[in-house]
Amino acid sequence: MLEPPKFIENDMYGGSRTFTWLADMVGLSVDLVNFLLCQISALFLASLFRSVLHPSKVSSKLRHTFALSIGLAFGYFCFGQQAIHIAGLPAICYIVIRTQDPRIVQRAVLLVAMSYLLCVHLMRQLYDYGSYALDITGPLMIITQKVTSLAFSIHDGFVRRDEDLTKAQQYHAIRKMPSALEYFSYVWHFPSILAGPLVFYKDYIDFVEGYNLLSSPSGNGNLDNSKKEVVLEPSPTKAVIRKVVGSLVCAFIFMKFVKLYPVKDMKEDDFLNNTSMVYKYWYAMMATTCIRFKYYHAWLLADAICNNSGLGFTGYDKDGNPKWDLISNINVLSFEFSTNMRDAINNWNCGTNRWLRTLVYERVPLKYGTLLTFALSAVWHGFYPGYYLTFATGAVVVTAARTGRRLFRHRFQSTQVTRMFYDILTCLITRVVLGYATFPFVLLEFMGSIKLYLRFYLCLHIISLVTIFILPKFIRGERRSRAGAANGGSSVQLAASELPSADAKAATLTAGNDLNKDEAEEEKEDKHAHQSTAATSGEDAEAEAHECPRRRQRAP
Repeated sequence: MLEPPKFIENDMYGGSRTFTWLADMVGLSVDLVNFLLCQISALFLASLFRSVLHPSKVSSKLRHTFALSIGLAFGYFCFGQQAIHIAGLPAICYIVIRTQDPRIVQRAVLLVAMSYLLCVHLMRQLYDYGSYALDITGPLMIITQKVTSLAFSIHDGFVRRDEDLTKAQQYHAIRKMPSALEYFSYVWHFPSILAGPLVFYKDYIDFVEGYNLLSSPSGNGNLDNSKKEVVLEPSPTKAVIRKVVGSLVCAFIFMKFVKLYPVKDMKEDDFLNNTSMVYKYWYAMMATTCIRFKYYHAWLLADAICNNSGLGFTGYDKDGNPKWDLISNINVLSFEFSTNMRDAINNWNCGTNRWLRTLVYERVPLKYGTLLTFALSAVWHGFYPGYYLTFATGAVVVTAARTGRRLFRHRFQSTQVTRMFYDILTCLITRVVLGYATFPFVLLEFMGSIKLYLRFYLCLHIISLVTIFILPKFIRGERRSRAGAANGGSSVQLAASELPSADAKAATLTAGNDLNKDEAEEEKEDKHAHQSTAATSGEDAEAEAHECPRRRQRAP
């Protein structure tokens, strides 16, 4: 979904054209103007939702009704008749949820939702190939995440035993079928219908009904005003202002620089034949970097809207500062200054990372985890060949980065100077690799991407394969001690080439609370060298806080 804007009218756009005059005035297409108007309106309505419709003042039914009504209105305003898909996909999935056996409901909903989404993706490519206009596929991708994650949570709650679940799965497990009002409010609630972020069903219901404000919720699951114990609910103003300002800065950077590095130029013969390889690398890196700021803008603004409604509060840190990071989709600085591919992935589109981990990575055999995770991510985006080239390349370079880290990192840890040199070097390398891996994602085309890869002589593909399969045979990796539970804590020395495949695959997704012990040790080692990053610590308490910051036990 990384693509340059097209600031012209699109005849295929079906949304409202009431503000065409405003679009002409500011030089944007009407679809982008409609999107911005809805998001700005949502920002103010979110404040109303948090104050006037606070769970202590009104019933949860009213809050559900208001959230879904505004969400549907935004959908129709932005997409016109296409908004039927916003209703159609979740309606069909709700029928599946209510009629299918919980033992298979997760697979049935995943099949139905993905099939529906892929049909819409295919229709878009047939009638509007390569278009960058706002269309219904964006909201449908978020809705697909919601309904499938809910179905898996229902399966976990009704079928699986607690001891078979991860801590995150235990927390998100659903043991009571959602009513129609709760379900459609979750799917259509206005803060996240247009641009996300993904919020899991249990977190959303806790937010609407006020349980996220309870320090010790009542055992019957009802919000009893006479007995509840509430935590001090902070004002989200500072967090909202910070994210709105950040969003505006990112929008300015995008508008200012994206036209200096248009992505379409990378497939032109003049660029392919008459520029040096160094310039091609620079151009790919800068073009993809500029495009990323469009997503920073959209995600930061969407996060601000959710926070302004009260959604996203996770309590207070040890210093008493409120945290509003429950559903944050992006950590801009941590991504841009990441020193390895693992950190970059962990800090990019965090909601989708959580979704992929919940549906795929935690549930399939370890040896297929990376491949199937990247495959689902590619299919979820649609059928453009560039998506598949990017994810195939990403799977290779992520594995290579992991292996290279094992082989070389420990050689630079002897002094502060060498550690700093290693961090700067790997940060720069990561920037180049990101440009190399992601330009097909924005170029979309197969032949255009292949031609440019050939002009690069597939050098990073070759380097990655050499790193994975050849270097470990000649270079001894880092040897580290790991406590063994079976022998009462005695140390066992493991060479990097002997590490289990689960450890290598963990680099592909945000760590959450399921990091293995090797990953935990590595995070602790990195703490002094990567203080500026947001990489998750491997300590159990910290990992739990990252994924489930508000752990509570409540009867269904």
